[in-house]
Amino acid sequence: MKVSREQMAENRRRILDVASRLFRDKGFDAVSVAEVMKAAGLTHGGFYGHFSSKDDLVAQTLVHALAADTVGENDFRAYVGSYLSPRHRDNAAGGCPTAGLAAAIRHQTPAARTAMSQGLRAQILRIEKALPELDAEDRRRTAIGSWAAMVGAVILARAIGDPELADEVLEQTRAWIDHSVG
Repeated sequence: MKVSREQMAENRRRILDVASRLFRDKGFDAVSVAEVMKAAGLTHGGFYGHFSSKDDLVAQTLVHALAADTVGENDFRAYVGSYLSPRHRDNAAGGCPTAGLAAAIRHQTPAARTAMSQGLRAQILRIEKALPELDAEDRRRTAIGSWAAMVGAVILARAIGDPELADEVLEQTRAWIDHSVG
């Protein structure tokens, strides 16, 4: 039975959504193609109709996940508050792909690293747009510094076993960004 273009596109989107969650939850190396396809409700054999390899899946998943990771352009402070929250910290599978995958990306293919670079550039631009009150130089510096602090804080808060310190890392990073933005 032939699958329509619409169904192929839907299947691909489902694979990318599932792979994104699994990769963020378990890491790239701990997730198999068979696991992704099973979680997507598709057969393993159908994988190669969408991707040439697992490396291709990783790169395409990054493009897909990072494109969906957006900052609220009208309310940067609300975005920072949501991002630097215990709820986000505790939801690695559904959370920010940058925080979930950045540390492991250096072991991936050049295509995956390029996807991460493009996602970083796009996120910096979105944050810059959310800070129109700053001049161009300060806006760029604040966007890069804020994003780096936010991602780093979530990575650190997820890595430590002390809930009080983890909460403090998030709270103090949020306060630092609020102070920096003015």
